[in-house]
Amino acid sequence: MPGIDESLLEAMRLPGARGASLVDWISGLALGAVGEAPGGDWEATAAETAELGRHVAESGSLAAGGTADGTVEPGKEPPVEDLIATTGDAYHLLRFVSTPFDSTVFLHLWLDRNDGNLALARIRLAEMADRLVLG
Repeated sequence: MPGIDESLLEAMRLPGARGASLVDWISGLALGAVGEAPGGDWEATAAETAELGRHVAESGSLAAGGTADGTVEPGKEPPVEDLIATTGDAYHLLRFVSTPFDSTVFLHLWLDRNDGNLALARIRLAEMADRLVLG
């Protein structure tokens, strides 16, 4: 079972991958990052994507199954599978990771829109999230 570094390197092998990170959406910290960072700064990117992830995970209409503070009870799936944000030249895919503790992390993959395959990236990122070992 791969850890953070191995999973991020695997994500970078996807066609069009520009950067990948694992983000804790409660603290806004990048737990690991590889490749380019959108805007040039992984810490700023992690904080910004954590805001988006937290907002969606804590949203009552989108996030069935979470607790009032947005965390996930141990043994339950994250309330949202993934988020996709598109820009003129890129895709940002955030895949929430189920963990044995509180499931407050997601994988962030930054894909070039011309070279990336969004459908393939969603499938592979879901597989990576299922195999990811944290701890």
